[in-house]
Amino acid sequence: MTDNWEAFLTPYKQAVDELKIKLRSARKEFLDRGEHSPIEYVTGRVKNVDSIKEKMQRRYIAQDVLEKDMQDIAGLRIQTQFVEDIYEVADLLHQREDLRVIEERDYVTNSKSSGYRSYHMVIEYPIQLTTGQKNILAEIQIRTLAMNFWSTIEHSLNYKYQGDFPEEINDRLKRAAEASFMLDEEMSTIRGEIQEAQQYFTVRKKQQTKKADVDNDNESMDKS
Repeated sequence: MTDNWEAFLTPYKQAVDELKIKLRSARKEFLDRGEHSPIEYVTGRVKNVDSIKEKMQRRYIAQDVLEKDMQDIAGLRIQTQFVEDIYEVADLLHQREDLRVIEERDYVTNSKSSGYRSYHMVIEYPIQLTTGQKNILAEIQIRTLAMNFWSTIEHSLNYKYQGDFPEEINDRLKRAAEASFMLDEEMSTIRGEIQEAQQYFTVRKKQQTKKADVDNDNESMDKS
């Protein structure tokens, strides 16, 4: 085992922090142009030491190949409004020159037997250290808000049952997953209407904010 876990994980934390900033900036670019952003939320985390050790034992991963064989030490999650947005985000990541996609797994069209749906991408991301450049592997999960809700509930139950769900719970989770995906499909059919309404709301909000700023400036001038 590594003697200094904090030093080992520091580059991963830097990678997650940088990627969160860049992906959130991409969302802002879409919105600033008055366009629909395929990115709704971006979160990230670095695996804690206990989780890394447990996975090393479970997967028989040796210390000397840890950085190469454990691809999710650094993890990011991108949530989208629509299923179509998932693939648009994946395309955006492919187009970026500051990272390299090295693996993809589509659990959206090919869901797991549990009902789990998500799009997974493993990327290689270079960070700059005082000792030079270091390439970090990170896993990015892209899923809709509905998929994320289901996955969060399933993850919580997994802690309780350690993956060995009672048959009734397992069946209910599968039905809930299908219901969640049906919701996503239904929202996709009215995607245009939703985006138009959201754009109208955004424009109105900007107008109101601009008017409020002008009123405040006029009030300040009157008092001076």
